[in-house]
Amino acid sequence: RNTILFTLISFFGGLVLGIVMALMKLSSVLPYRWFATAYIELFRGVPALLTIFAMAYMLPIALNLRLPGGQVGAGLVGLILVASAYMAEVIRSGIEAVPKGQSEAARSLGMSPTRTMLSVVLPQGFRIIIPPMTNEFVLLLKDTSLLFIAGSTLQTKELTTFARDGLTTNANATPLIMAAMLYLLVTIPLTRLVAVLERKMAKSR
Repeated sequence: RNTILFTLISFFGGLVLGIVMALMKLSSVLPYRWFATAYIELFRGVPALLTIFAMAYMLPIALNLRLPGGQVGAGLVGLILVASAYMAEVIRSGIEAVPKGQSEAARSLGMSPTRTMLSVVLPQGFRIIIPPMTNEFVLLLKDTSLLFIAGSTLQTKELTTFARDGLTTNANATPLIMAAMLYLLVTIPLTRLVAVLERKMAKSR
């Protein structure tokens, strides 16, 4: 349950932040582009494990700041930051793949730039990026295992931590094998879905 919950939180948090960063990177305002580019390069270049560690331990020590949800909540913030950087590039590529004629047609009808982006460009861009975004969801599902570094309580254990504790407590590999099977139970259907979506999109093109 926690693995799925943490994946959904980090995915939708990363999606919202990723949209903002993608739009900033495409903005005509130079400081926005610089900030978005620096953000994306930073969190794509730094390992996710290090980002989670920084949010869970370094930030509270350096700024005396406690994020909601304790160390696991802070670890989730780190995962959201990393996910948003990757999603921002995917979303940007989707937006740029929409033919410019769509925007020009919307503007000629009197739509504002903001409405054109929200009503015309983004919906078409998201249709294009469904397969890579599904892949990102699969990657996040597996990356929730990195939250072990933030520590956990009995109520916040995710799948890998639960399996590791079962292994060390019972000296039995069965919990790890079962955890792997549960991951596969979710990831294999999702990866097959990506393949189906890619074939359908290629056929429609």
